[in-house]
Amino acid sequence: MSTQVSELNKKNAYSVLDIQDFNERIVGAYNNGTAEDGLPADATTARSLIPAGTAALRDFSYIAPDIPEFISENCVACMECVTQCPDTAILGKAIPESTLSETIDKLEPGELKTWISDQWAETNKFYQVPEKQGKEPAKFGIFIDPTKCKGCGECVDACGDHEALTMITKVDNTIPTYQKAFDFFTELGETPSEYINERVLVDMMLASDSMLYTGGAGSCMGCGEGTALRMMLAATGFTYGKESIGLVAATGCNTVYGSTYPYNPFLVPWTNSLFENVSADAMGIRARWDQMGWQDKKLWAIGGDGAMVDIGFQALSRMLASGMNINVLILDTQVYSNTGGQASTATFTGQDAKMAIVGTAIGGKTERRKEIANLCMMHPDIFVAQTTSAHTNHFYKAIMAANEYPGPSVINVYTTCQPEHGVADDMAMHQAKLAADSRSFPVFIYDPTKGERFSERLSLQGNPAKDKDWYINPKTKEQIDFTFFAKTEGRFAKHFDKDGNPNDIIKSAQEERLANWHLLQELAGVI
Repeated sequence: MSTQVSELNKKNAYSVLDIQDFNERIVGAYNNGTAEDGLPADATTARSLIPAGTAALRDFSYIAPDIPEFISENCVACMECVTQCPDTAILGKAIPESTLSETIDKLEPGELKTWISDQWAETNKFYQVPEKQGKEPAKFGIFIDPTKCKGCGECVDACGDHEALTMITKVDNTIPTYQKAFDFFTELGETPSEYINERVLVDMMLASDSMLYTGGAGSCMGCGEGTALRMMLAATGFTYGKESIGLVAATGCNTVYGSTYPYNPFLVPWTNSLFENVSADAMGIRARWDQMGWQDKKLWAIGGDGAMVDIGFQALSRMLASGMNINVLILDTQVYSNTGGQASTATFTGQDAKMAIVGTAIGGKTERRKEIANLCMMHPDIFVAQTTSAHTNHFYKAIMAANEYPGPSVINVYTTCQPEHGVADDMAMHQAKLAADSRSFPVFIYDPTKGERFSERLSLQGNPAKDKDWYINPKTKEQIDFTFFAKTEGRFAKHFDKDGNPNDIIKSAQEERLANWHLLQELAGVI
């Protein structure tokens, strides 16, 4: 649990938890490898207390042989790399030209000074446009924290055709150079508010109030969940500030990589709950907050599809029926990643998973996918969104609307699990977008404030060719359907022959995905 607790509990919490002592004695011992033999059991361990943001002290520089290199002349300041990084390892700033020049001039002449100078781009967004407006132009810089980067390459994929990032192999001086440059970046101060356009949602991660997930979490390389958590916290923190946010997390991957003692990446009050009762826990916290006059604080209940769609569904349904102002973030991986890849009821038909193995008699998971977002829409007056981190604006708008909605809200997010889906470490964003394009995981927003009719409340905006059965790629002329999607992931590989032809299970799964899409089209008044 984070130590940024309520004022009523601070005195009690700090009486057993000295932050500086914890960081130096306990985190220090874990970092140097002496914790197992040298640390005694103490009150902080007994109470399961972890200070906020201790994961910032964790060093992952040894994890991968590669690291991103920034090519400033190609950068357009789109912020996609900063947004999509699951580990808060790549950050950007826009700094007024005069301030930047003065600071760089103070560096000692040499290769490092030249290298740091080359990390700043003159982009249209921050340089030419302000200059035309009579403001001082700012240079935009991207810097990589070598202690947080796991080398997944997700940022390179997010950068795409801009080609402002590329992966390079680390050599002897790479980590020291990157660390000194990142220290320079940190000491520059914040991006001035006049360069942050609130209407450009990706700019939120230029503000310190948005950086509420430190990196240093023990998640897998390229983890799709990490990006969703960072983006949710960014959108909420940017609008309301970190003192107005609380998180309740269900047992799952997010609690493992988010609280591997003594490391915690969250800079907001946060607590773990059991797998099935996170919604009930959140109801208790919401009731107490309201009793204390804290109605404006934002409470987010977080869980995977196992915690929310399976064992915890009854508690979730009861919470939605309560009408309490609680936001729910479902990290939908379609698999119990935390227990070795068991199938959940959110899993697609035919998936090869633990306890649903593809064999000669049974072809993987046999049940149809349970559509949690559809079920939530059937509860009275619930704000519901189904989205992905790859749909940046759609995701941010959903989070911000959920925060503004006065009752329960549910955000179901597609979160690629690379090991269990059988995809590469850098493919979380790509696969999430493909899931939406192929109707495997349509994106939508259901807002009860938009009208009385279902068709007025439900918007399929964000899906390509939303009035058609399938999206046809205009460049390749290929039909982007479930079969196309399934071919790209290892969890469906056994259902295709050597020529890439699908078996009956995949054909049946495709029909089921199209039927779900037709239902959404009908409800939204598209067909």
